[in-house]
Amino acid sequence: DNEGIAIFCGLISEVAVQMSTSWGKRVLVTGGGGFLGSHLCDRLILEGCEVLCADNFFTGDKRNIAQLLDDHRFELVRHDVTFPLYVEVDEIYNLACPASPIHYQYDPVQTTKTSVHGAINMLGLAKRTRARILQASTSEVYGDPLKHPQEEGYWGHVNPIGPRSCYDEGKRCAETLFFDYHRQHNLRIKVARIFNTYGPRMRPNDGRVVSNFIVQALENKPITVYGDGSQTRSFCYVDEMIEAMIRLMNTTDEITGPINMGNPKEFSIRELAETVIELTGSRSEIVLRPLPSDDPVQRQPDITMAREVLGWEPVEGLRDGLVRTIEYFDRMLGGKQD
Repeated sequence: DNEGIAIFCGLISEVAVQMSTSWGKRVLVTGGGGFLGSHLCDRLILEGCEVLCADNFFTGDKRNIAQLLDDHRFELVRHDVTFPLYVEVDEIYNLACPASPIHYQYDPVQTTKTSVHGAINMLGLAKRTRARILQASTSEVYGDPLKHPQEEGYWGHVNPIGPRSCYDEGKRCAETLFFDYHRQHNLRIKVARIFNTYGPRMRPNDGRVVSNFIVQALENKPITVYGDGSQTRSFCYVDEMIEAMIRLMNTTDEITGPINMGNPKEFSIRELAETVIELTGSRSEIVLRPLPSDDPVQRQPDITMAREVLGWEPVEGLRDGLVRTIEYFDRMLGGKQD
């Protein structure tokens, strides 16, 4: 009868709503096999999302996501973002791009393509699916800054033709594309400017200062400091960076960024080296080398906007984060410290 049909339809509708809720959002993470991307995939799975991880594994590592491969909500596809990807998603985190100088300078033309063509392809996907899309931009858009600390309104001091330009200008162009798609097509964009981040799953050979120092210290090799070590960086632990990115993605459509994400507390490179030596009990000595071309002297984020808009600021102490990162590298290297 009609009453029975109505009850049946009501039950079907209720089950459909429950299933939709349990399935959660469908989220694409490009570069999901990398350092930041794999931690983001972990967090999204923990929050009940369905996660599609896309990575060509140029710098990513399958071991970073091995713990997720048996989860029915996780899917891995080997894909290069310089080519279009046709999937159905609700959100896109565009993290795909080599992020350390050694890797992005290995094939600078491909680095620029990854930033620019990758942004175009992912924005096109977001346009088709009406998905929210977050661009993992970088503090490198500020170049070697003349303003300190750097706030989002600062346009930067970037060499457009130097050895770091493939990354710096590629990321700057990607930001341009994001805002043009937002203005022209009303896309729901988010732009995060990520400052130095560290933690487990960094690659031991990526050339970044934290991983370099830890590996050299664990192997009791000389710790290479470029310049006199007085140049500064601001180091944010990876879990806190992931929290900031997710908070930005979950803001209202009116909030686009760019928003600085990083630790506003500055540390000199020499201070970092000395702390790593102390925490590892290493016999390493500090060795000075010439400063590379266009290497920033100071790098510190103004995170006023992150505090006000996201209610976020890092609280993890550098020493505590370094201890966990050192433990990770010690396991990876097989306890080589002697």
